[in-house]
Amino acid sequence: MKTVALEKTVEATVEKLQKLKVEDQLIAELEWCLGSYRYDSNPSGLIEKSGVALTTLKAVKEKNSRAVSKKLLDDLEKVAIA
Repeated sequence: MKTVALEKTVEATVEKLQKLKVEDQLIAELEWCLGSYRYDSNPSGLIEKSGVALTTLKAVKEKNSRAVSKKLLDDLEKVAIA
C-alpha cells in the first residue's frame, strides 16, 4: 500500500465525514491517527479506523446514493484491507 494513497484516502474520508456532519468522534480519531502515522509510519490505527469509516460511509450511501462517491468507498476499502 502506497503511503501517499493511504494519507490521501484518509484525508478525503475526513473531509467527506465533515461535509456530511456525521461521526465527529470518528473524524477526531482519524485525524489523530493520521498525525500519529505521519510521526511513526505505523498504519495500524489508520487501517482500523478506515474500516469503521467505510462501514459508516456505506450506511450513508444506502440512504442517499449521491452522498458518497463510489471511488471514495473503493479507495477506503483498499486502505481498510491493506
